[in-house]
Amino acid sequence: MTVPSGTPPKGLPRHADIDARAVLTRYRRNAILADALCAGAAALLAIMLRFDREAPGLWAWIPIVLPVIWIGIAGLDRVYERRFLGAGTEEFQRVLRSGVVLFAMIAVTSYLSRTNVSRSVVVFAVPVTVVGALAARKLLRVRLHHARAAGIGLERTIVLGDAEGARELVHLLRHNSHRGMVPVGICLASSPVTPSDMDGVPVMGGPEDVIEAVEATQAHVVAVVSHPDLWGHPLRELAWALEDLDVELIVSPGIVEVAGPRLSIRPLAGLSLLHLEQPTATGGDLLLKAAFDRMLGTAILLTLSPLLIGLAIAVRVTSPGPALFRQTRVGVGGREFSIYKFRSMVTDAEHRLIDLTTHDEGNGVLFKMRTDPRVTPLGAFLRRYSLDELPQLINVAKGDMSLVGPRPPLPREVAGYSGDAVRRLRVRPGMTGLWQVSGRSDLSWEQSLLLDLRYVDNWSMTLDLSILWRTVRAVVKGDGAY
Repeated sequence: MTVPSGTPPKGLPRHADIDARAVLTRYRRNAILADALCAGAAALLAIMLRFDREAPGLWAWIPIVLPVIWIGIAGLDRVYERRFLGAGTEEFQRVLRSGVVLFAMIAVTSYLSRTNVSRSVVVFAVPVTVVGALAARKLLRVRLHHARAAGIGLERTIVLGDAEGARELVHLLRHNSHRGMVPVGICLASSPVTPSDMDGVPVMGGPEDVIEAVEATQAHVVAVVSHPDLWGHPLRELAWALEDLDVELIVSPGIVEVAGPRLSIRPLAGLSLLHLEQPTATGGDLLLKAAFDRMLGTAILLTLSPLLIGLAIAVRVTSPGPALFRQTRVGVGGREFSIYKFRSMVTDAEHRLIDLTTHDEGNGVLFKMRTDPRVTPLGAFLRRYSLDELPQLINVAKGDMSLVGPRPPLPREVAGYSGDAVRRLRVRPGMTGLWQVSGRSDLSWEQSLLLDLRYVDNWSMTLDLSILWRTVRAVVKGDGAY
């Protein structure tokens, strides 16, 4: 054994001795308190707006009753369950679902009891409660991720599997510290050569040494990955042994780039089979997305029309040529359409491209230069804050594009697509997407493709809303845009 019992493993992040479960317990306590405050404040404000200076009567009890009901509904939907806290979209989805249940419960109760419920109070209080709960969780999650980045409250994890799978999982855990797990030891399957460590994480034996490794590192979690010999009864015995030590067991199914909502357990004759749902971006789901995009896109287009007119005038005044730049792109199903942008380059930019090919800083597919001489001074400003892309709202309103989706490719890109890349064309391209909030022009082609495929395979309305929110931050910071 590499590490003596009771000794913190070498390389453990700073403050990692702070118990991870205590951190999540505090997160849950703060979430419950925030939910109560949001529900109480929303109800109180709704009553003040509805009754003004009138006596509210029995409605005066609502600021006290609503927090209790809201926390009860959220608790029944497992919003406060530890595995959903601080990571992924499941926590936010359950809060939204609890809001729908709360609204429906009030409506049904009012109908059955023939109570004259104030619609203005309900219509105001319930959405404000949900929005407040979501905002509070966002703040709590930011604090939690900052703490984890500093090494506070991380779950010590023993990785069990073959060399390739263990190395990959160690890499993922180290580069996603906000998920709250840190590798402190590895137990490898039998191999001709057993290294003393992998990427700085000590190798602490084989599958038979897992319990000893857990005790030595005071681990919270054992992660099993790509281990052909550890399944069935041996895996069950390991789960029993870890249960006695109050240590969690997680098993990687070996399926990559698949979001949690698409995975479910299907029992069969004593076995737990992993069921992989088909991607949701089909049929009625696509119609819902299209309707949402068109309505919201049109509303934003009308709201920003004064800004668009002002930018168009500025482009015409500061450089000769049209205000709008049109280019053929490929949309859903391979259908071509004309995309609209504010012109950010000189009018003969395409002709001058040949002289600049040796200065390409792009991802190997798209030409990019950080200091492209073809970009006008105003164009550089528009590109930095993505203002040049605002006319694409016209494409969204027309149905050629979505607010969120894969990057709209050029026809010459599509001509060289591999079989995997063609999947990008299963949904409408978007003004923004995972590529926009994950590095923009700084991404390689492989990284951009991986993000687009992840979006296509795991699309949901919650994911769209999350990307829209993250896009605002990415655009304001102006990172990766040139």
